Amino acid sequence: MSRSLVSKRVHVADDMLEAGRITGCYGVRGWVRIQSFTEPPDNFLELGQWQVVTRAGVREPLEIDQGRVQGKGLVVHIAGVDDRDAAEAYRGLTVEVPRTALPALDDGDYYWRDLEGLQVWCRENPASERVLLGVVNYLIDTGANDVLVVKPVAGSIDEHERLIPYLPGDTVAAVNLEQGRIEVDWFLDEF
Repeated sequence: MSRSLVSKRVHVADDMLEAGRITGCYGVRGWVRIQSFTEPPDNFLELGQWQVVTRAGVREPLEIDQGRVQGKGLVVHIAGVDDRDAAEAYRGLTVEVPRTALPALDDGDYYWRDLEGLQVWCRENPASERVLLGVVNYLIDTGANDVLVVKPVAGSIDEHERLIPYLPGDTVAAVNLEQGRIEVDWFLDEF
């Protein structure tokens, strides 16, 4: 699975994706610190078409004219913002990008956002029938592999939230975006 851009923190509204948040000022010349929601974090700098969500909830274009990795984070300069006081007005604002700003993926790779909301069906169980486990609520990056957090919905086999390793060809047998489903090979007694 590709996580080359987004993480579980990303949400979609009107086909816009959260790419990061402005967490504070950096220096006195209008630079700001960015908490990147991309993976790896410096992919934020490659996106373009940034928009900031104001405190009133309005999206406005955000022109970033410079940016770099600074320590363990990112800093960027917003065009036309040349002092700390002006930069301070951006503290706490979310930065979004249109989905069209994302790079295309190879077949079989998915952005996390594409998997969220898909039904998860268990293919292997003692009765040899497919059963609905729930829907993907979000994903977790454990370092070793990604994990689907599956929440129960009406029609689910039970009311348990499940954590299912995202291992294509092993636990994840098939992903079908058009049908809105993921099929997993995972015995129910392993949940």
